[in-house]
Amino acid sequence: MLEEFDTMRITACKAEEDYKLWLRFEDGLEGSVFLGNLLDVDVFNVWRDVERFCRAAVDAEAATVVWEGGIQFDPDILYQDLLSSRVAKEFTSGGFSGG
Repeated sequence: MLEEFDTMRITACKAEEDYKLWLRFEDGLEGSVFLGNLLDVDVFNVWRDVERFCRAAVDAEAATVVWEGGIQFDPDILYQDLLSSRVAKEFTSGGFSGG
């Protein structure tokens, strides 16, 4: 069983032209996160060429997604983003019953 402080490892990824990044984690959680909101941040300007964004790959040693030029994300941040978007989806799709 994973401890709370263990890093969640990314096992697969696929970048899409709409700036969504599909991820699969070692515990089976999978889904997409939107990264297009980062295009105005200097280091991510290279992604304005969507082909460069679509070159995302999993670095097996670091167990996270990386791009050329050294861009990478903390896998725990991506995991929490994906998990929170999944919870929000369940909340808004009728999974919550107000009293």
